[in-house]
Amino acid sequence: MSTLLKGTAILTLGLFLSKVLGVIYIIPFYGMVGEENIVLYQYAYIPYNLMLAVAISGAPLAFSKYVAKYNSLGDYETGRRLLKSGLLTMMVTGFASFLALYFLADVIAQITIDPKDEVFTVDDVADVIRWVSFALIVVPFMSLWRGFFQGYNYMMPTAVSQLIEQIVRIAFLLAGVYAVIHLMGGTPKSAIQFAVLSAAIGAVGGLLSLVYFWRKKQPEYNELRLNSVESYNVRLRDMYKEILTYAIPIVFLGVANPLFQLVDMLTFSRGMREAGNAANASIYLGMLNISAHKLVMIPVMLATGFSMALIPLITKYYTKNEHRLLTRTLDQSFQIILFLTVPAVIGMAMLSDELYHVFYEISEVGSGVLAFYLPAAILFALFPVTASILQGINQQKWIILNLLVGLLLKLSLNIPLITAFETYGAILATVIGYCAAIGMNIAVIMVTMNYRSKLVVRRTILIILLNGVMALAVLATLFAIDFFIPMDAKWQSIIRILIVGAVGGAVYGYLSLKIGIAQKLFGERLTKITRKFGF
Repeated sequence: MSTLLKGTAILTLGLFLSKVLGVIYIIPFYGMVGEENIVLYQYAYIPYNLMLAVAISGAPLAFSKYVAKYNSLGDYETGRRLLKSGLLTMMVTGFASFLALYFLADVIAQITIDPKDEVFTVDDVADVIRWVSFALIVVPFMSLWRGFFQGYNYMMPTAVSQLIEQIVRIAFLLAGVYAVIHLMGGTPKSAIQFAVLSAAIGAVGGLLSLVYFWRKKQPEYNELRLNSVESYNVRLRDMYKEILTYAIPIVFLGVANPLFQLVDMLTFSRGMREAGNAANASIYLGMLNISAHKLVMIPVMLATGFSMALIPLITKYYTKNEHRLLTRTLDQSFQIILFLTVPAVIGMAMLSDELYHVFYEISEVGSGVLAFYLPAAILFALFPVTASILQGINQQKWIILNLLVGLLLKLSLNIPLITAFETYGAILATVIGYCAAIGMNIAVIMVTMNYRSKLVVRRTILIILLNGVMALAVLATLFAIDFFIPMDAKWQSIIRILIVGAVGGAVYGYLSLKIGIAQKLFGERLTKITRKFGF
């Protein structure tokens, strides 16, 4: 059990650090390329992420499960056979995906860009898509190799390679953009074309770190292979059939958010044209899908890492038919999500002016979009958790169906709502689509398990009340510091965030500990600590 917890902690920490870097780098990047150009970066990454999902097809997680299964039986030979075959398969699918994205770049760009767009041309968008496509040659191969290490419950290679990949990517991106603009006298558009190549460079860095770990562990793995029990001689065709059955729902789970963003990318310009504001379509889409979205994902990071650690228990309890423990685990998952995400969302929404200023610039439109978009973070956190629960109880097919329903709602409502409310309409369509998908996920969970929980309802009401008190404290603090600390400079906005955040966190933390909800959610270890302080 300690090995499992250690592995989970290593993966969570590596992922968290990687995500934090993925948020912080946007500050200097935005400063160099400017508000009107940053959306060009997103035009490249949305189709890239979707093509990457097709190339990988959820294989790394499924692969790790398969390797772990045969390792537990003492058959290390089968896992090594699958590694050799799997890496070759990922090379083929990765290269095929690279060719597809590279040669479809013009088609995607023509669908994406409105002819009346005053910022970018079809060629601008097609060029960045071609540059980013090179990463597809490396990333699928690297991802499957990570899955092999995870099959041995060795999580360090995945965590370290993810972190190194991100560090190398960001370093190359920022250095490249700076060099193109300030040393070579290039335009921000040409700098972004160079910047998207950073995905491939970062992947090479991550791959080299895996080579190091492989050389370190290869003698041990070879020894296990030599002492392996007689191989089960599973046919590769049967292996891949089982892997695909497990992997396809994972694909949909991983691409849910990029798919919703793709709908915006393909329909936003048309909706803005019908709203009579085509000239600002690219700028507003950049605010939505990059500037605001980066900050919206912060509360999701805070909550999902904690709650997802509970998901393996669901599979275990469901398999053993331990209904009471299963219900308790579901209760805890939902409560932790809400307990961590809701206060972060409310606090950030109330500090949207300051946050947008610190990360980007003072913008009434940008901070308004951010404040309106932030509540969607609760849905972004809930969807993967409810979908993972469906995986744990063998209802994977519903993940695909429910997500498709949500996407169809988004697709059908996006243009009418953008026409009526511009950027806010796109957010509203996303919220409606996610609500439908999550609602259907929960309905399947309730029907399959006969799951009902008055406790979650009561605790949700309590969390809302606690957040109401916290919001009042934040409002009072904001009102008070307006007299002393204006928002003329970024450092002043940072001080405002620190002061208001400290007050809000202290009020929420104190009330949660005083009432006892924090101790009930996070267990005995927290209780032992809080007792020393009189809670």
